[in-house]
Amino acid sequence: MNSYKHKLALVTGASTGIGYAIAKELAKRGANLIISATARSEDKLHSLSAEIKKLGSECYIFIEDLSKLNSGRSLYDQIKSENLHVDILVNNAGYGRWGTFHDVEMDDYADMIQLNITSLSELSHLFIPDMISKGEGGIINVGSVASLTPVPYSSVYAATKAYVLSLSEGLRYEYKNSNISIMALLPGATVSNFGQVATAKSDKLRNRLNKRSKSATGTIFQTSQEVAVECLDGFSKNKQFIIPGKGNRRTAMITKFMPRTKVLDIVGNLFKKIAG
Repeated sequence: MNSYKHKLALVTGASTGIGYAIAKELAKRGANLIISATARSEDKLHSLSAEIKKLGSECYIFIEDLSKLNSGRSLYDQIKSENLHVDILVNNAGYGRWGTFHDVEMDDYADMIQLNITSLSELSHLFIPDMISKGEGGIINVGSVASLTPVPYSSVYAATKAYVLSLSEGLRYEYKNSNISIMALLPGATVSNFGQVATAKSDKLRNRLNKRSKSATGTIFQTSQEVAVECLDGFSKNKQFIIPGKGNRRTAMITKFMPRTKVLDIVGNLFKKIAG
């Protein structure tokens, strides 16, 4: 996609973090926005909408909890009822959970899978035919560097993000002749509330994370804004996927040449210190 000007972009999970930053960066580049999140984040969406409008772009707000069954269809129907046509779909909504596999409730995993996998797939499935009819479109699916390797103590989250990468690359090939650009964004450690959400059900894990975050300040952590800029620059160049941050790209490159058993040991030992 060569230009974002006057395009209408839907960003899910736009109230905080990377979704918030991507929405604002899209507005800076001339796009109009549809932003969505759950009802508990509605105030944040209105604040973001005001910022977007100050930048000269239009902004529409839709409330939907994409961790619930059929929520992708519900959001799509709301948008279509307002006669809005999405040019760029940014499937950003998602969350992770850290801890030993059996210590997390299955209902929590089910919500995570619904949000990270099912609703993402549902929205893509619904909007792609519209893009085909218009003759152009684009999808950015937010995965993670965790897409590239299993992550012990966050096994379900990493598996959902591996799905996101695989789906994105497969769909990119299927629709490459339909003028639809599809890219996976694979961010690494980012200054956001992701870790707080991931450890929300465990005071022990949250305290460990806070200690490690303080010691890591100024190292590999990127800001959400930095991720957003690299994401949209990469998408405009029709990248298949992008890993923002030189440190993250270097780490990903090194692990490509290591045995998977060795990578698993390294990643497992790292996350055991936080979530084991």
